[in-house]
Amino acid sequence: MKIQNINPPKATKKPKELIIHDDTRIDNYYWLNERENPEVIDYLNSENTYFDQMTAHTNKFQEDLFEEMKGRIKEEDESVPYKKNGYFYITRFKKGDQYPIYSRKEGNLDSIEEVLFNVNDLAKGHDYYQFKGMSVSPNNKFVAFGVDTVSRRQYTLQFKNLETNELYPEKIENTTGSATWANDNKTIFYTKQDTETLRSHKVFKHVLGTNVKEDVEVFYEKDDTFGTFVYKTKSQKYIIIGSFSTLSNEYQILPADDISGEFKLFQKRTKDLEYSIAHYNDGFYILTNKDNATNFKLMRTSENKTAKEHWQDEIPHRKDVLLEDISIFKNHLVLEERSNGLNRIRIIRWDKTEDYYLSFDEETYSVGVYPNPEFNTNTIRYGYNSMTTPASVFDFNMDDRSQVIKKEQEVVGEKFDKKNYKSERIWANARDGKQVAVSLVYRKDTKLSNKTPLLLYAYGSYGHTISDGFSTTRLSLLDRGFVFATAHIRGSEYLGRQWYEDGKLLRKMNTFTDFIDCAKHLIKENYTSEKHLYAMGGSAGGLLMGGIMNMNPELFSGVIAAVPFVDVVTTMLDDTIPLTTGEYDEWGNPNEKKYYEYMKSYSPYDNIKNKEYPHLLVTTGLHDSQVQYFEPAKWVAKLRDQTKNNNKIIMHIDMSVGHGGASGRFDSLKDVARDYAFLLDLERIITI
Repeated sequence: MKIQNINPPKATKKPKELIIHDDTRIDNYYWLNERENPEVIDYLNSENTYFDQMTAHTNKFQEDLFEEMKGRIKEEDESVPYKKNGYFYITRFKKGDQYPIYSRKEGNLDSIEEVLFNVNDLAKGHDYYQFKGMSVSPNNKFVAFGVDTVSRRQYTLQFKNLETNELYPEKIENTTGSATWANDNKTIFYTKQDTETLRSHKVFKHVLGTNVKEDVEVFYEKDDTFGTFVYKTKSQKYIIIGSFSTLSNEYQILPADDISGEFKLFQKRTKDLEYSIAHYNDGFYILTNKDNATNFKLMRTSENKTAKEHWQDEIPHRKDVLLEDISIFKNHLVLEERSNGLNRIRIIRWDKTEDYYLSFDEETYSVGVYPNPEFNTNTIRYGYNSMTTPASVFDFNMDDRSQVIKKEQEVVGEKFDKKNYKSERIWANARDGKQVAVSLVYRKDTKLSNKTPLLLYAYGSYGHTISDGFSTTRLSLLDRGFVFATAHIRGSEYLGRQWYEDGKLLRKMNTFTDFIDCAKHLIKENYTSEKHLYAMGGSAGGLLMGGIMNMNPELFSGVIAAVPFVDVVTTMLDDTIPLTTGEYDEWGNPNEKKYYEYMKSYSPYDNIKNKEYPHLLVTTGLHDSQVQYFEPAKWVAKLRDQTKNNNKIIMHIDMSVGHGGASGRFDSLKDVARDYAFLLDLERIITI
């Protein structure tokens, strides 16, 4: 719908020279990073006003979409209880509640419920409230938890006595929100963050009931390309401090009974050596890429000889199978693998008498093993869903191979029937000869043609693979004739670790060209056309959106870019911004000329040209700590200045949240309704 007589905001140009490697970039909107500047806030508010004006005609439709999506959710709902240390833990929602209630039952599910936290009560008076990291002490008497009320992922750690319901006075600010109990039930290890960069850089030891100012620093990660964390092994025997970068890891171990002892180095960090560790009996199992094991392998070593020269192969490396994770039980080892893009669960008895895979029938699906905190059990819990099958939780008996479905996601209402929908996986030819998988879902009565609207989604960074999973909200698009597609482009690990390696650093351009080639394939095969093809991505997927808009804007009718990472060069040159130094191995360090030049060649903000761009919806949050609000704000301002057509370029800035958006389970649906209304409005489909 064309909006008359509404002029978009026009950001003032204040040229700033950015010079490095004898190259000068002029940034007219650099000043928008001045968060405390009233002129900046006024400009952001004017963007929101413009957004409201441009979308006012869809307000009723957005409300209808919200109610429609909310109506599919079972409001009175609870998780499948899981057992840990003699208690069954449950997460449940009451009708109308935005936040969960955490409770437990001792011994069996017929016991009296003990409410640990009603997050709805805790969240009162807060625009944003994130509850995280609930960790119960070994004796089941105390609990630690983290709270973020700003949405910058800076959590305040607090403690509660579960026998008296007393909330202890000590509060530990600026943590990651997680805590690890030693076996004495009073000593807690936790991680603090750098206040400016938010890098997790220090591990402290706190004794319950003491002044937090007396907490002891047990580890300081001095290398600013690494972060740190702390956890306890499933065996409960060791406290582990981990250090991580994109391409290297290091661990230190301490017996959980010896809180006054010194952490012992497991294997010192080595360039390009990645590993993680799990304890079992008198040894450790190591998931690692050692010895050029690109897709990772499993190795073993004893507790007393942990250096890499002592590691022995347990599950060898395979060129066509990515080993993603392991779970250890008393009698079984469970592997999570990926082959030809699909998840697999493999179960091996420690005595080697059995070795088998679980079988799944659909063409494309997503399956994963739950954390399974109990060690002495023959049952694993796993989750399964697909683009047409709602999420289900299964308990599988690893001895007799029987299984019980514990829960299947209920889609409330009479409309949904999985038989009405079809999913498929097709393969597009990339320009360099590689084949890229595209997963699609649509209603069986949707006629595929050049008039069919199609939303193509992707991420394509950090090795993160988008699961082919079910979505109740997505039904609002499918039931209105949309096809939804996910492009499994390079930068993910869909086809193994090399698929990721081929989509980062000096090969990052493959991510953009893969997406474009998938779009062209969908058009060629008559799934849609340029007039009805839409693209969507968030964060690093927002970088993807900016790249494909610059390279082939004519392919897309509209684009949604959520919290988009679009000013790559400037951000990666600023080591005071959260995440920057820890991501040099992902994007490159632009202080080196070769990375600077390559990064500049695709950076969306630096490559805006005077051309016709598709309709664009950009979303961001003022408190975003991962992609600062000023990146999308500058991008929108520059796009408006350069575009040759009158297509809509609108931006919504949530002034009270950060990277993850709204915190409540219903408030987040309003964000989805906003995005879908943008697409459906462009398709002239704004009726229920």
